[in-house]
Amino acid sequence: MVSATTVVGIDVSRDWLDGFCLPGLQRFRLANSPEGHESLILMIRQMPAPIRVGFEATGGQEWAVWTALADAGIDARQLPPAQIKAFAKSRGTRAKTDRIDAELIARFMLFRPDAGRTLPNDNLRILRTLTTRRAQIVDMRKRLAAQIAARKKQGVPADVEGLDDALKAVLDIQIAALDQRIENAIAWEETSAIKAGLLRSIPGIGPVSAAMLIAEMPELGRMTAGEASAMAGLAPVPHDSGAMRGRRAIAGGRRSLRHVLFQAALAAACHNPVLKPVARRLKEGGKPHKVVIIAIARRLITIANAILKTGETWRHQTSR
Repeated sequence: MVSATTVVGIDVSRDWLDGFCLPGLQRFRLANSPEGHESLILMIRQMPAPIRVGFEATGGQEWAVWTALADAGIDARQLPPAQIKAFAKSRGTRAKTDRIDAELIARFMLFRPDAGRTLPNDNLRILRTLTTRRAQIVDMRKRLAAQIAARKKQGVPADVEGLDDALKAVLDIQIAALDQRIENAIAWEETSAIKAGLLRSIPGIGPVSAAMLIAEMPELGRMTAGEASAMAGLAPVPHDSGAMRGRRAIAGGRRSLRHVLFQAALAAACHNPVLKPVARRLKEGGKPHKVVIIAIARRLITIANAILKTGETWRHQTSR
C-alpha cells in the first residue's frame, strides 16, 4: 500500500522506543527517556510531511513520549492493542519482538489511518489516571474480600483476621480519597462539570460511572448510537455464514468502561423508569440475566450519548 503520509510505528517499553518508518523502511531504537524523546522529535522533523506517529496503549508507559510528541506539534495516536493483535493474525504474523511490533503498528496505521486516540487535555489525563487507579484498587479490594471469605470458611486465627480487616480499611480509605480527587478534577473544568451533571441526571448512572464515561469516552455526545455502543464494547457482533445465523456476542471496546457500565446497568434495571420495564420484559421473555444486563447497558450508553448531544438533562427530556 502506497501512502503520501509518513507513518512511524513505535513499540514502547519501559526502557526503549523501537521504531519503524514507512515508506522508507527505516528502523531505530531510542531510550524511553527525555533525551530519547528529544532525539525522536528531531528525527521525525527531518522526515517528509505529513507525518503520523502511532503506538499501542501500554498501561501508561507511552504517556511521556506521547506528551513530548504532542507538545512538539506532531500527530501522535494511541492505538488499541486488540486491533493490532487482530491485524497481526490477519497477516499470519506469529513471532513477537519489539522490532516486529513496531513494523506491525506502522503498517496498521496505513491500513487504518482513522484509528487511535489523540492526547487528551491535562485535566482529562489527570481524571483518566485517577479513574484507572480507582478501578485497580477496587479490583484489589474485591480479590481481598474473596480471600477473606475463603479463609473464614477454613478458620483462621484472630490476629490474621485482624490483618485482613486492617488491609481492607486501608483500601477503603484510598478509594474514598480517590473519589474526592475525581470529584475535584471534574469540578475544576467547566466542560467536565457540565457533562457530569447531565450524565448523573440519568437514573442508574452515578458518580463513578459518570467519571469513567467522561475520562474514557470524551467523544461521547459527538457520535452515533451505534458508534457509542461499539466503542464501549456493547454492540452485538454477528457470526453468520450462508444460511447459518450464528450467536451474536459483544466484543472489543474499552474494557474498563464496559465493566462500569455493567454496574450502572444493574442499578438502571431496578430504578430507571424507562429501562426497568425493558429489563422486566426481557426476563419474562426468558433471556439470561447477563443478556438482560448487556441490553440495558447498551441502551444506557445510547441515552448518555443522546443527552450529551442535546445538552438537556434526563428529567427535561422525559417530561416532554
